[in-house]
Amino acid sequence: MEWQTDWGLRFRMGFTMFLLFALYLIFIGILTAYFGNLLFAAVMLGAFSIVQFFFSDKLALRSMGARTVTEEEYPKLHAQISRLAQQADLPKPTVAIAENRTPNAFATGRSPSNASVCVTTGILSTLDDDELEGVLAHELAHIKNRDVAVMTIASFLSTIAFLIVRWGWLFGGRDRNGAPMIVAILVSLLVWVISFLLIRALSRYREYSADRGAAMITGNPSALATALMKISGRMDQVPDEDLREQAEMNAFFIIPITRGFIGRIASTHPPTETRIEKLRELEREMER
Repeated sequence: MEWQTDWGLRFRMGFTMFLLFALYLIFIGILTAYFGNLLFAAVMLGAFSIVQFFFSDKLALRSMGARTVTEEEYPKLHAQISRLAQQADLPKPTVAIAENRTPNAFATGRSPSNASVCVTTGILSTLDDDELEGVLAHELAHIKNRDVAVMTIASFLSTIAFLIVRWGWLFGGRDRNGAPMIVAILVSLLVWVISFLLIRALSRYREYSADRGAAMITGNPSALATALMKISGRMDQVPDEDLREQAEMNAFFIIPITRGFIGRIASTHPPTETRIEKLRELEREMER
């Protein structure tokens, strides 16, 4: 099917990013007024973020214990991804497998030309061919929308704010004008909390966009809807320790890990029931 833009969803994502941009401008202005020596820290964090941006695919795969696989090892999976990538007008991404019984998948990479799609062995044994293609198409939609790059950039100054809150005492008790360090810490805490919520909202909007993109690629929204129901049901049966150490990657997974600290305090994904309902509505629109 022809790739279509959901302008309402695009507007909500754009407005959320505008709020983040405005928040960060205020944040930089306040810190510049109080602390000249924070510039060096910002530059250093920027350098680390650049490294993360350019090596995010390798870092994400390594954190999951995933490995790239050849066509000889997984010919069917490679064939599915090749066909879907062609339908999405994308270069074929690197294919990776994580030996884990949790049924999940994620995409990573800063651009379509160096992206990777990783699936767990659990999802391969859980879904049928149509359902798996719906999930793979969802991940390809993330790649086409450059979601990894968008979320990395959106999170940059939020990370700075968090580190100032956590390690602010390292910069000394007072700045050159005698202003207490606690001011910068409190401002950073406020910025981090607000940006945390905005970034989670942005992540949820991008999940809706990827669901819609998957439907456009496959022409079969019900397959992804069925996959979401099946995966979310299986996730409840996974032991608590399974994938707990990867909780910080919730924004990348097709279904978030709800266990652990991050899973409890905020959601990077919309409710599965809402996603399924939107896919059903899209299917009805396509039938008409």
